[in-house]
Amino acid sequence: MDKKFIELTKFWKNKKVFLTGHTGFKGSWFAIFLNLLGAKVTGYSLQPTEKINFFKLANLNKIFEKSFFGDIRDYKKLKESILNSSPDMIVHMAAQPLVRLSYKLPKYTFEVNTLGTINILNIINEINTVKTGLIITTDKVYANNNKKIFFNENHELGGLDPYSNSKSLAELTIDSYNNSFFNKKNIFVGSARAGNVIGGGDFSDDRIIPDYFKSFKKKRLYVRQPNSIRPWQHVIEPLYGYLLLLKNLHQKRKFKKYSWNFGPKISNNKSVIEVVVKLNTYFGNLIKIVKKPVLMKNYYESKMLMLNSKKANSELKWLPKYNLEYSLKLVADWYKIFFLNGDLFNISQNQILEYLKKKNDRSIAIRH
Repeated sequence: MDKKFIELTKFWKNKKVFLTGHTGFKGSWFAIFLNLLGAKVTGYSLQPTEKINFFKLANLNKIFEKSFFGDIRDYKKLKESILNSSPDMIVHMAAQPLVRLSYKLPKYTFEVNTLGTINILNIINEINTVKTGLIITTDKVYANNNKKIFFNENHELGGLDPYSNSKSLAELTIDSYNNSFFNKKNIFVGSARAGNVIGGGDFSDDRIIPDYFKSFKKKRLYVRQPNSIRPWQHVIEPLYGYLLLLKNLHQKRKFKKYSWNFGPKISNNKSVIEVVVKLNTYFGNLIKIVKKPVLMKNYYESKMLMLNSKKANSELKWLPKYNLEYSLKLVADWYKIFFLNGDLFNISQNQILEYLKKKNDRSIAIRH
């Protein structure tokens, strides 16, 4: 048995985790990770709405102690669900995660992303029994002027579009609750900001990886900003960082600031078109990118976004392990199993175990 896996299971075995957004792409992967380490996970989320959904395809309901289906805005049900499960820690992933949809549904986006976070924070403050929490936000919380800046945790928060702005407000709220309440009660709540995560099981609309696989028949992929640069990383990378951070928070380790970047290797900052070209090599497809006109008025989306993860490197000993080529290979391997109607739970577990076995490459330590 791998040494790192044994070390992780010593801490996580029988830990009770309350996970919001457990039916989503990232939540599903995190639940598999926690279950693999022996944690007891309770989920709270909306019922999955996509016709094709990772949670259902991999029969993930079987790995949860309990699954509560409800809206993150429903304070009473959310609080009752948390009290009912008596968790050791809360991980909040539930969100409206799409920039484009945030323009169509701005009020809903702010209610889910900002008010939903406030609900979690206020429940932690009210019940006073959960001492550890982690709120997942996004790399888009920074005031971005599209210059070649690697944003660190001290850069100004901002966001012009409703999605980015709603997550920035969530970050400010976390900071307020920490300073106003949690620091005095010995409650440790952090926030995590990750890049453009990719991986098997993402079937969302308006995201490049699922859009790529949906374009197989037409051989055309319509993209708004094909030259936009994003910090691509496999979903397992930041999830491992979350585990390390949660462990430190639960062991009451104090930090000057409780926000954290988990970004990829510098070489993973690539354009959308480069990602599609690399995927084409794995599938032998000649899917052509077609620039899609932006029909919405006043639509804005940043063209460049890069993260500095020095803090996670120095404080948590977390380093990204995978380059973009290998991350995309893992994505391709997963979807090949999907197309063959294979065991998606098994390949997901195996990719996590493979990740844990791979040693950190200290030569790629982040030097921004």
